[in-house]
Amino acid sequence: MKKMFEKAKSSLEDAKSQFPSAQRRQQQPMKQQDTPSTIQPPTPLDVLRYRYHHGTNLGGIFVLERWMHGSMFEPGAQGGSEIDAVNASIAARGVDATRQRWESHWSSALSGSDIDFLVNTARCTSIRLPIGYFTLGAKYTVNTPFAGTPSQIYTSAWTAVQNLCSRLHSAGIGTLVDFHALPGGANGEEHSGTSSGRADLWGNRSNLELAKNCILFIASEVASGKVPGCIGIQLCNEAVYGAAGMYEWYSDIIRAVSQIDASIPLYISDAWDLNTALSWSAQQNSVSSPTNSIVVDTHKYYTFSEADRAQSPQQIIARIPSELNEVAGKSGSVVDRGAAQAVVGEWSCVLDGSTWAKAQGANRDDLVRQFGNAQCYSWREKSAGSFFWTAKMDWMDGGEWGFFEMTKKGAVVPPPGLELGFEDVKARISTATQQWQDLKARAVQVHVEYWNRTSPGVYFEHWRFEQGWDVGFSDALTFFGMRVNGGIEGGRNGGDRIGGLELWVRKRLRESGTGGGFVWEWEQGFRQGVGRFEGLVGL
Repeated sequence: MKKMFEKAKSSLEDAKSQFPSAQRRQQQPMKQQDTPSTIQPPTPLDVLRYRYHHGTNLGGIFVLERWMHGSMFEPGAQGGSEIDAVNASIAARGVDATRQRWESHWSSALSGSDIDFLVNTARCTSIRLPIGYFTLGAKYTVNTPFAGTPSQIYTSAWTAVQNLCSRLHSAGIGTLVDFHALPGGANGEEHSGTSSGRADLWGNRSNLELAKNCILFIASEVASGKVPGCIGIQLCNEAVYGAAGMYEWYSDIIRAVSQIDASIPLYISDAWDLNTALSWSAQQNSVSSPTNSIVVDTHKYYTFSEADRAQSPQQIIARIPSELNEVAGKSGSVVDRGAAQAVVGEWSCVLDGSTWAKAQGANRDDLVRQFGNAQCYSWREKSAGSFFWTAKMDWMDGGEWGFFEMTKKGAVVPPPGLELGFEDVKARISTATQQWQDLKARAVQVHVEYWNRTSPGVYFEHWRFEQGWDVGFSDALTFFGMRVNGGIEGGRNGGDRIGGLELWVRKRLRESGTGGGFVWEWEQGFRQGVGRFEGLVGL
């Protein structure tokens, strides 16, 4: 108990540096009066969407890349993109044979044993699934390189996506539908669907409108339950740096999707500028905003730049703890700053040959393991989730690009809570439940005493802190126990934690109906309740 008291006291001292007095505290605009609370226990879908995402991409399935799936490219295919593979196959085999070949590629993307590995060995919670506008069928290919004959290959592509999502959901794995290949290209790379080398999405009204219509179709399908286990929709992948009109386009889509279903988390590319994207998303994610939760997708690779290639593996590993520092100062108080939440949508254990040449004789496997472990830890500490690139390729198990191989070699490791057994999770929940009321009473006492000491005679509403603490502790317990209580399919081992905490706080604040000048007390109580539960059960 003394240890818990000291931890709570330390948390309040941290808060003091942010909010040194009640008079100086600044909240974002809030409703002035309370409204009825609509808070209900977190649902299985809430847990799928807001738990920490320990995941992998399933790249190269619905958006081909030659370096991963060269077997899908005819010997004479020009270029390494989806359209290059399709056109070459149609020319060599005809439409019907090509369609059958593509359908087989989609349906065989993950075998039953693959999914068993993801669930029981990798402890994977989520898949990021890249798709293209052509995946949605001929209607969405008009005036694009996929119009006409190529579009005939994709008549069942969206159904294949739905079937895959359903299989994953039945195994307890959620799916982030990643709109990876957009009309014209959000970037000039081949994973945008063509080999044009141009990012012609931006500044092109026709392409932007078509991309919007694609996203609205996906949102409608998700809202109607046709994409089981969908944890969110990513609006675009790897937008070029400084993409003209990108944030205006994001805003337009967010408004439109919110009219369909404001509960679907929407993921945006940071366009290689995480700080700006986080600041913009925090404005969208204010407590007063009725629109979808916005998550910022950032990618972390250490093999492509000359600066990375100039360093040794040891030097790059030493940099990892300071990565994602853009998040610092933007989290911790949704009431004041809005919710800024990032995921690492792509990362790997790959380093360039010139980097390995500087390893000074150190064992490569050991360094790869250190590199992967350092990233896993940093992404868990500073983000709402991470998705390794990638799961499947012709050359399985994929080396340092392969989620399967890196998991088997211990370079990619799940959060500790996911490896707990059924009885262990139940026992920890029982212990936490028994201590709940005593811990809450002590936390409230410490909170009240702190503000009485630092701001004597000032009016507060400390009962809001107590309410928030209760909800936070309860929510964290529900997330942790959802598997063992049978709320998530695919096995009953492991315990999840709230990964997208900033956005979950925003969601619960809105549902709480809390208004007036002391909403911050509810939020601080909620955060302490979450933290206290997670500390008790060892997350």
